[in-house]
Amino acid sequence: MAEAPLPAMRSLPSWLLGRAAARGRTLVADALASEGLKMWHHVVLSAVRDLAPVAQADLGRSVGLDPKDLVGVLNDLQSTGLVVREPDPKDRRKNAVSLTTEGARLLKRCEKAARAANERLLAPLSVAERERFMDLLIRISGTDG
Repeated sequence: MAEAPLPAMRSLPSWLLGRAAARGRTLVADALASEGLKMWHHVVLSAVRDLAPVAQADLGRSVGLDPKDLVGVLNDLQSTGLVVREPDPKDRRKNAVSLTTEGARLLKRCEKAARAANERLLAPLSVAERERFMDLLIRISGTDG
């Protein structure tokens, strides 16, 4: 078998991180799909759980989703009974989003599925290597964990 093309490209950390991220996204997306959710649905459900009741605009900013895209995700989640949008008690001109009981149950199952997918992603690493890897990712990602 011939050597993989683009050896210079494949030696770049950014390329390797991109490949690892794509593999991780695929594993998690497949796990979430088994629960009937897409990645953005999971992100929004998780943020709603952490921030609820949360104004729709604040929710969009917190997850970095364009307002019109957020409306579509929220419409999907509301139509399946996973979230509710009600007038914000702090400002009745705005909608506040909260999880339903079913949304909380599904989120728990999705978090379990996502953790299992991440376990598959990191399976080649020892526990110590995983901890070191996570520390390094946090440092180079520009986040504080």
